[in-house]
Amino acid sequence: MFKDEDETSQLRKNEVDCLRKRVIRLKKLAHKYKHAEIIQNALLEISNIATHAASLEEFYIGVHRHLKQLIPADNFFISTLDISTGELAIPFFADEKDAHPAELYPEQSLSTLLQQGLTGYVARTGEALLCNNDKVNALVAAGEILNLGSPCHLWLGVPIKHDDSVTGVLVVQTYDTNISYGEIELELMTFICHHIAGVMERLKHQEQLEQAIKLRTKELSQAYDKLKLEVYERRRAERLQKSLFEIAELASSSADNPDFYAQLHNIIRHLIPANNCYIALLNEAGTHLRFPFYVSQLNNKHPKTRPMQDGLTEYVLKHKRPLLLDQNDINALIVSGEIYAQAPTLNHTQTMHQWIGIPLFIHGNISGALTIYSFSMTQNYQVKDLELLTFVSQHIGSAIEKKLSTESLQRSYEELEEKVSDRTKALAELNKDLQKEIKQRRSMEAKLVHDAKHDALTGLPNRSLLMERLSQSIKHVRRHRLEQFGLLFIDLDHFKQINDTMGHLEGDKFLIETASRLKSCIRDNDTLARLGGDEFVILLDSINNINDAKEVSERVIQTISQPYRQGSLEFSSGASIGISISGNHKVDTSESLLRNADTAMYQAKANGKGCYVIFDDNSQYQQTLDAALETDFRHALHNAEITLSYLSVVDFKTGQISALESRLLWQHPRRGLLQQEQLNALAEQANLTVELDKYTINIINSSYSELLTQYTESIELHVMLSSQHLKHRHVLRSLKNTLKQTQLNLNNLWLFFNEKALVQEIENHINGFELLQKTGVKLGISHYGSGHSALNCLLFLPIKGLKVDANITKQLQTEQQIKLMSVYQKTASTLELQIFVDGVNSLDQIRIFSELGYQFGQGTALDHTFTLNEGQQPEFIQLEYA
Repeated sequence: MFKDEDETSQLRKNEVDCLRKRVIRLKKLAHKYKHAEIIQNALLEISNIATHAASLEEFYIGVHRHLKQLIPADNFFISTLDISTGELAIPFFADEKDAHPAELYPEQSLSTLLQQGLTGYVARTGEALLCNNDKVNALVAAGEILNLGSPCHLWLGVPIKHDDSVTGVLVVQTYDTNISYGEIELELMTFICHHIAGVMERLKHQEQLEQAIKLRTKELSQAYDKLKLEVYERRRAERLQKSLFEIAELASSSADNPDFYAQLHNIIRHLIPANNCYIALLNEAGTHLRFPFYVSQLNNKHPKTRPMQDGLTEYVLKHKRPLLLDQNDINALIVSGEIYAQAPTLNHTQTMHQWIGIPLFIHGNISGALTIYSFSMTQNYQVKDLELLTFVSQHIGSAIEKKLSTESLQRSYEELEEKVSDRTKALAELNKDLQKEIKQRRSMEAKLVHDAKHDALTGLPNRSLLMERLSQSIKHVRRHRLEQFGLLFIDLDHFKQINDTMGHLEGDKFLIETASRLKSCIRDNDTLARLGGDEFVILLDSINNINDAKEVSERVIQTISQPYRQGSLEFSSGASIGISISGNHKVDTSESLLRNADTAMYQAKANGKGCYVIFDDNSQYQQTLDAALETDFRHALHNAEITLSYLSVVDFKTGQISALESRLLWQHPRRGLLQQEQLNALAEQANLTVELDKYTINIINSSYSELLTQYTESIELHVMLSSQHLKHRHVLRSLKNTLKQTQLNLNNLWLFFNEKALVQEIENHINGFELLQKTGVKLGISHYGSGHSALNCLLFLPIKGLKVDANITKQLQTEQQIKLMSVYQKTASTLELQIFVDGVNSLDQIRIFSELGYQFGQGTALDHTFTLNEGQQPEFIQLEYA
């Protein structure tokens, strides 16, 4: 019995264990099914969010919220990859320990940072990665990644793919060692990644579509605004054009239109609010303002004419430009005293909100102003209103100008009618005087015509009349080829000495006497003309042959060579004549014939003066030779073939050399030795005077050390320069720089400029001398006495010395000439100037100059010259006294 009970008890115990195990298994299945249901619901929710999410941010938040229901995902972030640029970004980030990587590593690029970590590794491989610290360390040791951020227990990253291309990485991680990730978490993450890829593409396309819609909407809005503006501007232009037509029509109306200004105001009101408006006009004297039109909302009285004061209207007229002022601007002008300081009673601007003033141009001047203003804060004028009113004001000014002109014309007509009767009475008397005036005017016109074609001093035909008659003669011989004429170009010899010695008045008398003598040498049908100075031309009409021209030339030379008597004085002159004959060339012109005669005259001077030369092809050949010589001169100057010599300046008292004057020499292969005067003429002809002067200074500088071996350092140098240096600032500045760059002792350097150039351009010399004086050089005037400069000119110049012209020294024969040289010496002594005499050629001259008080001179009677050639020592040449 007890045995049966034990067996039954054991059987029941087994059944209970079996039932207990079944219950545990059922609980596990229930838990599994419940977990599966949670997973299913979460995945459905994620799918629902993926379908309805309006943005990726909303989708990311929803994914994170539901993912945390499935797996531990407190540490969760999503990284996206831009396929076109390869840039990684983190649009969603949640972590318990670390801040966002952009904040954790602010100095590094977020994309570069992510590429170096686990996220970049998953993006590169395209495979899911589940790793712990050991695997992380292994990847770091392999150089695959860098260890970034705080160390975690487990890290799970799954790639987000679209069309087999990685577009991002989904990451969860845990710091809790009690949590583990497995295949289920990996499958969940893979599923979520699939939805994320689809959502990202859908939202991306949606965003692109929205951006396109926004852009197109913006374009349409801009086009609409542009169209509205264009319609507004067109309507505004139509109103403006209509107003201009109305203003033009109003300007064409009768001058007595009483509503002129009221109608003008109505036209303005169509363009801009102008309930308060007035027009102010200046009187002819510009001293008073009148107001032909005035309208105001305050019903103020029409202002009366008043004198110009300091109101707003005067302010516009003063500044001559349109103005838009508000109450603050007006108050500022009042406070500064620019308006209403003199006439405060004119100030009625206290209630004004804005004020516009436009100056009106009438008869080319600002003679009035158009003004509008507002009292209401709601009525605001803009800059475009100011511009519009400014444009219209031009036409308004024209309309007012036409009205005023018409009114003035009507008044003039009325005044004219009143004066007609008075004038008619006076006209008879004026007619008598008019006849006399006509006669006088005809006489004056005849005199003016005569003076325009005749020389004022001698009464002979001038160049203009000569060229007319010469042109007529050329036309005549072209029609009558058997006839010919001759042209004599006459230049008086020694006229300059006569003019300089005896004065301009006596020189004029000499020219008048010469003209009288020349008239006696020709026929009545010939023409004697004076070209200027001492140059005369004779046109021999209808000669038989060249012998007729020779005969007249000989008669002229003989007549001119007869002694001249001026009071108690007697002196002689001569004539050098150049002859040209018509018919030698088919292309003869008045200019060419005159030029040929002039060329022949210079040949006559070169032959010794007092003779005549007939122009032929040899004269033309000489001109060609002159051009060749100019070319050779340029070549010699460029290749430094011109050498330097010095002319000694001697002390009359001691016989010692006190200074040296630089002289240039050029040994021409065909022309022989050419000296300073010839080189100056060549330089002037070739327009190389400035270059020749600089050449002189440079060659003096290069040989200066050799010069000092022969003389003491106190030796002074004289250099003659052209006035071309003083005419232009850049040339003068270049000369100054050249002097500063030399090794010369500038305190012992004299720069002389010709007196004739000083007389012609005194102001340039004053300015140039002031600049050159600052370099320390001494300045002087050369050829003194040749230019007849006024003594007061010397007072304004910072000069230290004068050098008397050599031609004046040669004329030291009469008592008057000696007195003149004495005057020069006393003038220099009075002005405390050092004076030098040039052209001392005899011992007798040395004696005379010493007695007159002169101390320094130069010339053949004192000459100690030497030549400096490049690379050679100075070679001295001692010349005996003449």
